[in-house]
Amino acid sequence: MAKSIKEFNVNQKRILVRCDFDLPLDENGNILDDFRIKESLPTIKYLLENNAKVILMAHEGRPKGQVIESMRLTAVKKSLEGYLGFNIKKTDDCIGKEVKEEVSKMKEGEVLLLENLRFHKEETDNDPEFAKKLASLADAYVNNAFANSHRSHASMVAITNYLPSFTGLTLEKEIEMLDKISKDFKKPLVAIVGGAKIETKAKFIEEMSKIADAVIISGLIEKEMIEKEMKFENQHKVVAPKHHIGDLDIDQEAIDMFREKILTAKTIIWNGPFGKFEDHVHKKGTLEIAKAIVESGAFAVVGGDETVEFLLREGLLSSFSHVSTGGGAMLAYLAGEKLPGIVALSN
Repeated sequence: MAKSIKEFNVNQKRILVRCDFDLPLDENGNILDDFRIKESLPTIKYLLENNAKVILMAHEGRPKGQVIESMRLTAVKKSLEGYLGFNIKKTDDCIGKEVKEEVSKMKEGEVLLLENLRFHKEETDNDPEFAKKLASLADAYVNNAFANSHRSHASMVAITNYLPSFTGLTLEKEIEMLDKISKDFKKPLVAIVGGAKIETKAKFIEEMSKIADAVIISGLIEKEMIEKEMKFENQHKVVAPKHHIGDLDIDQEAIDMFREKILTAKTIIWNGPFGKFEDHVHKKGTLEIAKAIVESGAFAVVGGDETVEFLLREGLLSSFSHVSTGGGAMLAYLAGEKLPGIVALSN
């Protein structure tokens, strides 16, 4: 079992924290949704309150080992400064001489943000030498990036070979809440799977169909299932819209059918929208699903960038029991997969 950072004496120690700051940005590089930054704050504040030197590392987008100016973490730095109430430093790289110099100058209670890890191809290659260079900056490592824990990357896996490694408070909370919904849930349980990409959701649907009373899926997912001739063990529990109206929305008949199942639930898991929600005209289906979940009073967990973004925009996010910082990681965890980033902490 992985140890919590609370079990380590962080006083005057350099603590390297893997955060999840992969955020949606507009064309000018401004953050559209800072939910993941807010979720990282309890861990950062805990370390600061206990006199640690806090070094934050994260990625933005998929630069594929290239330095892409629009994917720098400058906007993250500004957002963090706003929440923490003081200035923090940011380096122009995540390894190298300049980074080492900045770390050597740090005092207790200070925060240093490293530049985008994925500007180095070695990060996504889980390269041990790259991980060793990151590890040389600190006395201990903290994984606080649940949303990236299903990736075997250097800052998630290889790094644990070179430093005492711990869970952050956000990661702990994620595991606790997802364990509650997968191992200690009240029935009826309803799983709701929107969006597309059946290949990333098939295992989750399969596992949920074994324990849930109903698994509601989008028309797009059903279409992909039919095209790939996929069948689930408990196919009779999988519920899809009867009429396909493209990928824009779902019709009133589907809304009514889904509402009926949702309102009976005591536990609900939701990942993925049911239409082109960003267009005001086509958000009705997704909004009606959200409203039904809130109305049900069920213990409800939601995850996935698009779904969280939608609920935030509609002012409904706070009505959910738990909002996961992960989309793919949440589905993988609830499907019973061992997440490499979490397994590495236990090793």
